[in-house]
Amino acid sequence: MKKKQQRFQKILKIISISIKSVILLVIGIAFFYYPGQNVYTWEMPVDLLKETQSSIALPKPAPYPKNVRQVYPGSDISAEGVAVYDVASGVFLYKKNENEKLAPASTTKILTALVAIDSFDPDAVLTVNTVVNNGQAMGLVKGERMTLENLLYGTLVYSGNDAAYTLAENYPGGVDAFVVAMNAKAQVLHLVDSHFTNPVGFDDPEHKMTAIDLARLASSAISNKLIAKIVAVPQITVSDVTFTYFHSLKNVNQLLGKIPGVSGIKTGWTEEAGENLVTLVERDGHKEIIVILRSKDRFEDTKNLINWIYSSYQWETIQ
Repeated sequence: MKKKQQRFQKILKIISISIKSVILLVIGIAFFYYPGQNVYTWEMPVDLLKETQSSIALPKPAPYPKNVRQVYPGSDISAEGVAVYDVASGVFLYKKNENEKLAPASTTKILTALVAIDSFDPDAVLTVNTVVNNGQAMGLVKGERMTLENLLYGTLVYSGNDAAYTLAENYPGGVDAFVVAMNAKAQVLHLVDSHFTNPVGFDDPEHKMTAIDLARLASSAISNKLIAKIVAVPQITVSDVTFTYFHSLKNVNQLLGKIPGVSGIKTGWTEEAGENLVTLVERDGHKEIIVILRSKDRFEDTKNLINWIYSSYQWETIQ
């Protein structure tokens, strides 16, 4: 009997110790997680606060173009398709038959250049296999080896059909695969009403663009530093990699170097297309893209539109 009492007392003692241990453990945990005063009284340093605020600040909207004269182009613009696009804001200042599908002629080469840059390193050496002499040509020779960059000068400055075709022919899979890549790139750029059958701009019933799509294409092209540099060059001489063949190239765009602010980007002409011109002009920090399709005088149309833009518009900052 005495042994049972001792055993019972021993069990009670163990239980008591266990209960105390549990209570102490709970108190310890509660104390550990209990928020101290510093959590509530600590303030973020001013410099850190400013840095945090600036890192999450939303970008300011681009200045918005406003036609303060309320005057718009009229019969002085002969082009059938027109789009005037403010690059920073994404606003079209003027449109005329902007969704009509027209022959783009050599303005096609803007897309040709973009696809080539996507496909080759600027220092890549390409070989002239098929010499295309139809229309404008820079005078490439079969077997000539030239860097991608020099071929781009031939394509964009002089509008050489032979240069554009060489870019496409060196593409993996050849010209047909290159044209597929052109149409795929067009989809990426949301050129929804355009379709291409060749890299040069030869007339074809299925080879069409709209003025709006050309403006979008040009906007993408000028964001590429290499293209922006090339299209702004009035003239240049390029050679093959062995310095055997030299080609003097003069920019076909007659406004370049004559009209303040004009820095490219591409001309185009065929019998079906008429006179085409895509122009980038910048004044007072405002970049505008002007697309002219099927014009009777592309340079005069563009000059009139440039004068209209900068005499009619002011750019307002939206708060």
